[in-house]
Amino acid sequence: MPANRQSCKMREVLLILTLAMLGCSFPAQVTLGTPTQTPTPEAVPVFTQTPPSTAEPGTDQNPLILALGPSQRPTEEVIAAGEVIAAYMQARTGYRIVTVIPASEASQVDALSKGNAHIVVLSPYGYVLAKEGNLVTALLAQVRDGKIFYGAQFIANNGKDFASYYDSARDENTTDAVTAFKQFQDKKACWSDDASPSGYVVPLGVLNQAQVQIRSGAFLGGQPSVVRAVYADDICDFGATFVDARDSAVLEADYPDVMEKILVVWRIPAIIPYANISITNSLPFEMRRVIQRAFIDLMLTPEGKSAMQTVYGFDEVQVVEDAAYAEFVNTVKASGLDLPTLIK
Repeated sequence: MPANRQSCKMREVLLILTLAMLGCSFPAQVTLGTPTQTPTPEAVPVFTQTPPSTAEPGTDQNPLILALGPSQRPTEEVIAAGEVIAAYMQARTGYRIVTVIPASEASQVDALSKGNAHIVVLSPYGYVLAKEGNLVTALLAQVRDGKIFYGAQFIANNGKDFASYYDSARDENTTDAVTAFKQFQDKKACWSDDASPSGYVVPLGVLNQAQVQIRSGAFLGGQPSVVRAVYADDICDFGATFVDARDSAVLEADYPDVMEKILVVWRIPAIIPYANISITNSLPFEMRRVIQRAFIDLMLTPEGKSAMQTVYGFDEVQVVEDAAYAEFVNTVKASGLDLPTLIK
């Protein structure tokens, strides 16, 4: 089929599914989607049930719904890659699988609550919000640089009267958080932005857990900017960044002594996750394991790995359980911030 005809065909199918889904409980703004690779367009199900179908999940009457990455303007490349993922998963599991593209992550979580999404990729905050409603179970974690979690750190100018409780030689803290954070009482922090896990939310959460009250902080729009401000010592008393923002290439030329002048006061352990693949709790346990295995196998194929990178930005995954996220979930809640406002 010529490329232009194929492109038109994809748009026609997308439009059909969009119009069909306007009748279901999935929010209208998130009903953009595309069916998996099926023999004929007529096999595409029409989601008009409210509440969702009581038929056995994974069948033609009640297909599993795989949410692609949230987007208000999905590209044909993403739609096509989503078809590759769904077609492989369907062939591997034997379950009928279709795809949708929510307009936002908040809409995606809402769809989970209404039974209009079954398999999703969630950001760290999206996962916390979904867990609050007991909606999902984590299956696989995104891996970056060989890790599925990363840490944060509190930094200060070595010219200020702050003690460091971090031993760089042993890469460990030398005291507990409560003791280390007492010196931040009534001080002013430099934060990255109001949704940054390592540059605001998690550090604020651990400060609250230690019952340390600080002054209103300054949001500087980036973690290198936090390092610069602490270095200049004219905006705030201390700052918070990922590990180790001091070593950023954008700082090297202007601040050659930054590693000496900016001390690490205390490091938050690696509790901040990357995204994960989660599945709705409404599905039977055995289905979860079958789908988990299928994703692992998908990532072992060149086509599958490429499609996962295109749709979700995943290059590697690792099996994970909900318990691994417990400390992050508790710390985010301890921040006292309104969770829905953190989700983009």
